[in-house]
Amino acid sequence: MTLDDLRAFVAVCEAGSLSAVARDLGCTQSAVSQRVKRLEREAGIALLERRPRGVAPTQAGRILCRAATGSLAELDLALRRLADLRHGDGGTLRITTGATTVRHFMSAAVVAFRARHPHVDLEFQTENSGRRCFEAVADGTAELAWITIGPPVRGIEQRPVLELPWVLAVRSDDPLAGRDRIEPAELAGGLSGIRHIRLPENSVSRMRLDGHLARPETGQGPAAAPASSTSVADWDTAILLAELGVGHAVVPDLPGWRGAGHPSLRLIPIPGLPPLAAGWAVRQWAALSPVAVEFAETVNGSLGAGAAVGAAAGTAAGTVAAPGARPRARRLSDVEADGPACAPACAGASKGHEGAG
Repeated sequence: MTLDDLRAFVAVCEAGSLSAVARDLGCTQSAVSQRVKRLEREAGIALLERRPRGVAPTQAGRILCRAATGSLAELDLALRRLADLRHGDGGTLRITTGATTVRHFMSAAVVAFRARHPHVDLEFQTENSGRRCFEAVADGTAELAWITIGPPVRGIEQRPVLELPWVLAVRSDDPLAGRDRIEPAELAGGLSGIRHIRLPENSVSRMRLDGHLARPETGQGPAAAPASSTSVADWDTAILLAELGVGHAVVPDLPGWRGAGHPSLRLIPIPGLPPLAAGWAVRQWAALSPVAVEFAETVNGSLGAGAAVGAAAGTAAGTVAAPGARPRARRLSDVEADGPACAPACAGASKGHEGAG
């Protein structure tokens, strides 16, 4: 029994004629008759009876026709939806990430993707930790997650897309605002007048930062931790408080905080700190839907990381800063992407992971 057999049988029941169905299908009457006979052999009972003018379903035939009609309609609808997904003409794409990811990393890509695929539903799910992002990907609630790169997670494939250099965010009239760089040892050693705005406990960025500042090269022991009286749940809040003069925030250099819109903010490079990586997390790259692949590649391209999401390792490539420009977010090649990725760009996280944005 095949779907084509069932379709032919239902068509014969509706038309009451083998020859009429043969004309509609562009085949011989014998071919249609053979399809019906296959069904009768499997059912073990006659499904059609001959009439003076055509054929009609038997009682058994009516039972099968009613069941097949609804099932085939639902199946055809499902197949059309699958075709839409395959061609990017419909369906829903769910992306989970931190609260400010779209603003900092995806705004241009969302506009470009929407212009190409107006009938695809984009659903952004906000999580406050990388762990929750991973859970959403693992249980199928989301197909893509954008996060700050952290430790490997079982059952999740992670791929970094770009690196974010660290900066010290201060108010423009702060005594430190005139500095052109800050050294990690200064931060670890309690730079005079600095009031740290702390990232959340157990977040990837907080753990990475504390780890860097406690290394021997900073001159501080492993217990060293900059004094702080203010803590936040995400990077944007930390930068905003620094702009207001509440304190000083060591944060990744986020694109949305550059430009004339923030005249009271100064971001001072900390080139001695290793950059923080951000990128994608999925269950399996090879199993992503075509629209998910295209969306991820659109985001990568908008960030200057144009290598195909699922491509094999290629040659390394990085963005080139203009003469005299300070380090900015750097894209990661597919070679670098072989390591663990998927760490969110938001500071709020739990159990060692945080969601991007």
